Amino acid sequence: MGGNQGDVSKTLAVSLALIEKEIGPIVSVSHIYQTKAWGPIPQGDFLNIAVKIKSVFPAGIIMKKLLDIEKIFGRRREVKYGPRTLDMDMLFYGNKRLSNQLLVLPHPEIQNRRFVLQPCSDIIPKFKHPVLHQTINELLLICADQLEVKRWK
Repeated sequence: MGGNQGDVSKTLAVSLALIEKEIGPIVSVSHIYQTKAWGPIPQGDFLNIAVKIKSVFPAGIIMKKLLDIEKIFGRRREVKYGPRTLDMDMLFYGNKRLSNQLLVLPHPEIQNRRFVLQPCSDIIPKFKHPVLHQTINELLLICADQLEVKRWK
């Protein structure tokens, strides 16, 4: 999850509390990382984190709840890869695979995005991608994305 509009560190902190309230206990949270925006639209840097959650809800319900939390912070999906107050993606749901209009699991772009892999390596470095059969750390080592990802504060 991450964002690049408003007080992003505060947004992340409040959204973590909402995740615990609405979805389930947070098992671990990565460091915060600062990155340039990924994609074709010029905009400010992003702050990103990865979060591991324990939940009794099915994947689709979790995703709907994440989208509801995004809306609380004013998220509008008007411009693809545009600036945002909060963006939350579901990357994995254990080793499950799923594909429907709402959600594709595992997220199909994990291996191509350093800003996703770096925070994930803080909390699940040895987790094996259920499709690619490589750990998060292995995927990070071979990731072609050269966008700089640096630890924030």
